[in-house]
Amino acid sequence: MTAPAPLSFEPPRGMRDFYPEDMLWRNRVFDAWRQAAVAFGFQPYDACVVESLELLQRKSGEEVSEQIYHFEDKSGRKLALRPEMTPTLARMIAARQGQLSFPVKWFTIAQCFRYERMTRGRKREHYQWNMDVIGEESLAAFALEKLAAAASLKAMGMPDSAYKIHVNNRALLAELLAKSGIAPEHHAAVFLALDKRGKITDDEIAALLKNEGLADLAITQTFALLGVQTLDQAAALAGADSPALAALRELFALAGTYGIADRLVFDIAVIRGLSYYTGIVFEAFDTERKFRAIFGGGRYDSLLTTIGGEPTPAVGLGFGDVVVVEVLKELLGETAAAEKSGVVIGYMFPEQREAATKLARVLREKGEKVDLMLSRQKPKQFFSRASSSTSADAVFIGPDDVAIGSAKRKNLATREEIVLPIPAV
Repeated sequence: MTAPAPLSFEPPRGMRDFYPEDMLWRNRVFDAWRQAAVAFGFQPYDACVVESLELLQRKSGEEVSEQIYHFEDKSGRKLALRPEMTPTLARMIAARQGQLSFPVKWFTIAQCFRYERMTRGRKREHYQWNMDVIGEESLAAFALEKLAAAASLKAMGMPDSAYKIHVNNRALLAELLAKSGIAPEHHAAVFLALDKRGKITDDEIAALLKNEGLADLAITQTFALLGVQTLDQAAALAGADSPALAALRELFALAGTYGIADRLVFDIAVIRGLSYYTGIVFEAFDTERKFRAIFGGGRYDSLLTTIGGEPTPAVGLGFGDVVVVEVLKELLGETAAAEKSGVVIGYMFPEQREAATKLARVLREKGEKVDLMLSRQKPKQFFSRASSSTSADAVFIGPDDVAIGSAKRKNLATREEIVLPIPAV
């Protein structure tokens, strides 16, 4: 009988395990997301990780539809692991649209799954912070989400100078395509093709455009539009009365009022591949463009309508955990998340365990984080383990300490010591 192949201890390809040192980074990011969302008035929500395949295929766009992890349950229902959160949010809003008081400002941190080619900063699962403002037409919703995202990056320790938020308007690009003679029925395919720039070659993009039916001249004109670098250049092509251009100018003015204008740049190449985006879109990148987009989003006014809801303006932001951790490690160092705090307590003999336990209880009651050793240790063994722990201070209790009723609390970084009373046994 053939012996079974050895079991691999690696997670499935593209998936991740989170060991304690990984959780330090994950918690740093998640805590910053939650703090920023709550600080800006967003309410938390969550949903099932399994979604209707029909909803996802209809609303996620062609590329994402090909990447969905899907299956049939035992009753033959076609289901899938969510690749993103926006279609689920739209379903939830539509289900209670008559009961909600708009605008709503909701956020979630959701695990999402896509079967796609893995590159740096891209896994087949990731956690994503979603912030959405539903039922608000003004551009203030855009500015608010960018401000909240900037606040979260600051809380993570990222300097303001380390990233830029690139902003465009799909409606502006549609205007420019129309002026180039490209009919509106081709615009969605052009957006999808151009969104792949940087992921595939320009020759491959040109082939996609040709397959869509664009003539060589139209393809050349399409690439030429990506050379537009300023709003003034866009105005020269679109015309000064362009509504899409006016919206961008208003957004940049709002960013100045909110104090984040230094981080916003106009970038006509930002398109966002998902088909439900209808207006202004944005993506944030590290200043040196070493990594993929840190976060992105945009307006998606028609999504609720297409699943049977009432017409409702909507703005959303998606912020994944993979890229931002890579950027933070590059900027701050691999161990930056391992900030030490609290105290670790050990004891020399079983006779000191009660004193150590009572001291731990007293410190915890005062709100301190305390790691109490579960068994006796020799001093050298204890301090070696304490130095590699997440605790900032250490207390080691021996017979003499119990006899005099006090012990020394040592700062493991500076070696400074203070005397700490030990509760009577």
